[in-house]
Amino acid sequence: MENDSFLYVTGAKEDLSFITKKIMSNLPKWTETKIKKTQTIKKIVCGDEIDFLVWKKPNKLEFYEQYKEKRKYQLPKNERIKDIASSRKTYLILTESGKVWSLANSNGSKEVPLRDADLSTYDKLRPVTFFEEKKLFVNSLTMGIYSGHYLCNGDQLYASGSNYRGALGANKKGGLVPLPVYVHDKVTKIFAGSAGTNSFFITSKPDLLYACGNNLNGELGIGSTRSQNKPAVVKNFLGSEILTVKSGNSHTILINKKGQTFSCGHTRKNGLGVEKTIFTLIPELKKKKAVQLATGLRRTLVLTDQNELYGWGFDKSLFPTDESNMNNRFPIKITLPGFFNIFLRSKGMIRIFSGSDVSFLCLDFKNTLSEDLRLLFESKKFCDCEIGTLGNKIPVHKALVECRTKLTIEQIQKKLFGQKNSTITKEQTLSFLKWVYYDEISEKDKEKLEQTFNSLKLTFPPSVDNTLEKDIARLYQDDDSKDFKILVKIEEENENEDEDEEVNYEEIPVHKFILLARSGLFRAMFDYVNEKDSTNKVQDYTNKSFESLKILIKYFYTNSIEQTTNEDPKLIFGELSDAVEYYQLNDQCNFVSELLKIKKQYDLN
Repeated sequence: MENDSFLYVTGAKEDLSFITKKIMSNLPKWTETKIKKTQTIKKIVCGDEIDFLVWKKPNKLEFYEQYKEKRKYQLPKNERIKDIASSRKTYLILTESGKVWSLANSNGSKEVPLRDADLSTYDKLRPVTFFEEKKLFVNSLTMGIYSGHYLCNGDQLYASGSNYRGALGANKKGGLVPLPVYVHDKVTKIFAGSAGTNSFFITSKPDLLYACGNNLNGELGIGSTRSQNKPAVVKNFLGSEILTVKSGNSHTILINKKGQTFSCGHTRKNGLGVEKTIFTLIPELKKKKAVQLATGLRRTLVLTDQNELYGWGFDKSLFPTDESNMNNRFPIKITLPGFFNIFLRSKGMIRIFSGSDVSFLCLDFKNTLSEDLRLLFESKKFCDCEIGTLGNKIPVHKALVECRTKLTIEQIQKKLFGQKNSTITKEQTLSFLKWVYYDEISEKDKEKLEQTFNSLKLTFPPSVDNTLEKDIARLYQDDDSKDFKILVKIEEENENEDEDEEVNYEEIPVHKFILLARSGLFRAMFDYVNEKDSTNKVQDYTNKSFESLKILIKYFYTNSIEQTTNEDPKLIFGELSDAVEYYQLNDQCNFVSELLKIKKQYDLN
C-alpha cells in the first residue's frame, strides 16, 4: 500500500498556473499542486526560475518546465537513485552504484563534466563518464551556480565548472574548469546552495568546517569579505557540530546539531536579520530548534521540531503583498495550510524545498501498519500462545499468525517442530515471524525462510495476495476469530422525565492484538489491567458515536476510511479529527490523509 503525500507550492500566479489546481492572486498562501502523488516524494530540486525535478521512484524522475508538458526519465533498471542536485539549467543524479547522470540544457551545462553538453536539451539522461574512467566512486555531490562538487572514494573532494571568485576551491584563478579537479582530502561532508557561488565542506582530521568561493558580502563566515579560491577555515565551529549549511545569492545559513540557526552575509538584499561576516545566531530563532533548511536566490525557510515554519527574504509569495513588507529582513512565522496546524504533532511529516522563485511544502502520511506490528512483536506483550521447541519457545499473537499462514497454531507447531528430525532453529523461527508480523524478507535470511515455508507447505516467495496489508484487511471480515469487544454507550431518550435515562451499549468486535498494535491508548489501558481481572470487553468513554468508532476500528485493519451514505460526513469528520492524538495513533499514520479525503469530498469547512 502506497504512502500518501500532499504537495503545496507558493509563488506568483502567472508563473505557477501550470502546476496549481487553483489560481490565487500572487498565492499569498500555499496552494495544492496538480502533481500526482501516487508515491511518496523523496526530493524536489529547483533549477532556473521555476523549473524543477521530482524524485519519486527508485530509478524514475519527473521534470516540470514552465508552460511545457511534464517529462519523464528512467535510469537503467539496475540503477537506483541516491541523491539529486541542481544548478540553474543542470541537474545531476547520483546513483547508489557511485555513478553520475546529467539532465541539462545546452545554455547552462558547461559546469558539468559532460563531453556532449552542447547537445543537451533536457531530452534525456546522459551518463557522466569521467568518474568511471578515473575509477572514482562518487559518494555524494552538491551544486552551486554553474559549479559542482563531488565527494569521491570516501573522502576525496573534486570540483568542476565555473571558478568565479574561487567557487571551486581548487586554488585556481577564475574561469571554466570543464573536468573535475582535486580540491581536498579527508572530507566527510559537502554543502552548497543552488543559488550560491561558494561551497562548504567538513574534514575529519582536523575536525573543521571549510569554505571557499565568493565572499563579497561576508557569506563565507570567515570574518572578512575577501573571496577565497583556496578553502579557508570557518571560525567558531567544529565540523562535527554542523547539521547543514546552505547558501543563497549573498547569504549563508548554518544549522548546528543543537538546532540553532546562524546566518552571515548581506541583509539588505536577502533579509537575514543580521549582517555579519561571521556566523551569528539569529535572535528571532534563538529559542527554536531547527530541523530543516531550504534556501533560494532571495529566500530562506526554516522548519522547527514543532512543525513551525519560519521564512524571510524578498518573497512576495510568502508574505503580505504590501510593498513596505516586501523585503522581510527578519524571520516571521509562515502560515501553513489549515489542516497542517490541526493535525501535525510529530517531526518528520513536513519537508520543505525551495528555489529562486518557487517553494514547496510536502506533507507525508505513511502506511504504518507494518511498523505498528513490528513494535508489537518486539515488545512481546500480551501474547496468547507460543511456538517453538521446548526451552526455545517464542511468544506470539495467535490470531495474527493464523491469519498470515492460513494454518492453526497446532498445525504450525506440528509441521515445524513435531518431527524428531526437525531442523528448524530458533533463528529460522524468528525470521519467519518477521515476515508474519511486518513482511520482512531479508536477503540474508531468504534461504532459511524458504525452508520454513516449505515445511509449512506455503508458497515461497509469498504471492501478491499474501501481503500483510491484504491479510489484515481480510481479517476484519473474520468475526469468528475476534476475541475482544468495545462497548459504545447508546443513550436512549426516556419519555418519563422523572426516571433516569436508560443507558445501553452496542458492541464492536475486534482482535485484541489490533488494538494493541495500533493504539497507544489501548496499550496503556491493558498495561494497567491485572491478569486476574482481565476481560474481553472494554467500555469506550469518549462520547464518540457508534458510527465513528466503527470507522476508526475498520481503519485499524484496512488503513482507509470508508464512509457509507447513511452517515453524516460533517459529524464523522468532527468526531474523528482528534483521533490521532486521543487514541495515540502512530504520529505519521495516514489516518489524517484519509480523513482529509472526506473533507474534500464533501467540501467541509
